[in-house]
Amino acid sequence: MSGHLSIVGIGPGSLELMTPMARIAIENAELVVGYKPYLEMIAPLLGGKEQSASGMTREVDRADLAVTQALAGRRVAIISSGDAGMYAMGPLVYELLAKKGWQQHTGVPVQMVPGITAANACASLVGVPLGHDSCTISLSDLLTPWSLIKTRIAAAAEADFAITFYNPRSRRRTNQILEAQQILLAHRHSNTPVAVVDNAYRPEQSIQLSTLEHFTSLEFGMTAAVVVGNSQSFLFEQHIITPRGYSKKYDLENGEVKAGQKRGRSLIESQQETAE
Repeated sequence: MSGHLSIVGIGPGSLELMTPMARIAIENAELVVGYKPYLEMIAPLLGGKEQSASGMTREVDRADLAVTQALAGRRVAIISSGDAGMYAMGPLVYELLAKKGWQQHTGVPVQMVPGITAANACASLVGVPLGHDSCTISLSDLLTPWSLIKTRIAAAAEADFAITFYNPRSRRRTNQILEAQQILLAHRHSNTPVAVVDNAYRPEQSIQLSTLEHFTSLEFGMTAAVVVGNSQSFLFEQHIITPRGYSKKYDLENGEVKAGQKRGRSLIESQQETAE
């Protein structure tokens, strides 16, 4: 077969942050399929190419077109913002491939092309809020029951993850972010730093810093990401710092291992553990 399907993450929106692999996949495609605003973001790369643009809620149509055309022998790229495998077109495309009986070794080549995620892009604009263990949670209940989303928020809060909330609220859906805030407040202090980043690396970019207690009073919608620090995060020079934990083991002024610790060994947290 001569067909080929690339599932491409174009990053947050700036061409400067698109990976070389993504550019090559788009350059090699005959047909580029995507959400209309995303195609507009990469317009300089699309000269002369056939394009198929559609709007919100047409994800299944886009995925089906891309798969069908690739299976028919065409070179197709279907694009998503951020990384195509995270809250994007990748999972849907693979679901359709599975339904159509695609097989890796005998079917058309399918390539996942990674991109810079919204969480990574937003975090980079406010320092290092994701410097330790972290997770992403979408607050959209269009495809996932709200009861399950709340369970995941509570688990992440109890485990002290730094959290990036995608799709934090919309015109119709305003209460979920308030419930998420209350769940988090039960597990971490009210002055935990929070960043609300909208349209990262796009002309309309907006960055707002706040706290867990007050961030819900800010103006933001679906295109924003809300980045919440963990219990160790702190604000420094308008940056959110989430320590990796080096200061527990090393003297940061001279790099020496602290008393009771050993370089290259697990962190020793008590004298009892030292004795053992």
